Amino acid sequence: MSDTQSQHLIRLNKLIADSGVASRRHADRLIEDGHVTVNGKRVFEMGLKVDPRTDKVSVDGKPLKTVHRKLYILFHKPTGVLTTMEDPLDRPTVADYVDRIPERVFPVGRLDWDSEGLLILTNDGDFANRVMHPKEEVTKTYLVKLDGQPKPEQIQKLLKGVTIVGGKVEARHVEKIIRHKGSDQYDWFKIVITEGKNRQIRQMFEKIGYDVLKLQRVAIGRLKLGSLERGEWTYLGEDSLKKIFQADSPDELKLKKSYKGRQVSTKRNLNQSSKSSRQQKPRRRPTR
Repeated sequence: MSDTQSQHLIRLNKLIADSGVASRRHADRLIEDGHVTVNGKRVFEMGLKVDPRTDKVSVDGKPLKTVHRKLYILFHKPTGVLTTMEDPLDRPTVADYVDRIPERVFPVGRLDWDSEGLLILTNDGDFANRVMHPKEEVTKTYLVKLDGQPKPEQIQKLLKGVTIVGGKVEARHVEKIIRHKGSDQYDWFKIVITEGKNRQIRQMFEKIGYDVLKLQRVAIGRLKLGSLERGEWTYLGEDSLKKIFQADSPDELKLKKSYKGRQVSTKRNLNQSSKSSRQQKPRRRPTR
């Protein structure tokens, strides 16, 4: 192989990701499970390099398409919808809601069938890989309704870390929130995590003795779900994408608000003191 040819070779999983079929991690699974062919031959080597100019790559018999533009989408996934683009059992999937999008996209990460909330879809494999990579520690924020009322010491266990299927995990932040609707017997919590293990939130609360009745993801980083209705989606711009990599740190924000409040209070006191001082200063008697 000549040096010129070798310059055009790229890893097979990257080519699949760049085509908008899946993230690199998912592309590896597709290769490993025998869904990918190169020039008509099924391949299983994840580190294989191909030449996109001459090699014909297909996934499940469908040739890869060239991506014309990168798309980033915020989607409010309803409950009872699979976080996948295809389902052999013909159950509802996120693909049913984004069929008007001009490019093929895929979900970044996942939300369970019985969970709802913020889900990102894209055709940018490198972006998806960055969002899901553990080293980025991208925060995910959830609102959770429990079948009871945990004690503070039980919640503290989640902050210290609990062991679930897949390893030990811990919450970055947990706080009880007040919801005006619903029964007083069931508490709502906001919880922030950085991992993304299968059914992680549900398993964490099960470890302290409670079942999750409702679960909604409301933010990834500082990108928030906002007022987007269930089943609706919107395109994301560059500023919104940057928010994904900014940590959602409620404790930090509270400290900043408290600090600003003290600054305003101090400034107000200084102004009042200065005004009082001017009022109390004796006037000079006019000379005759």
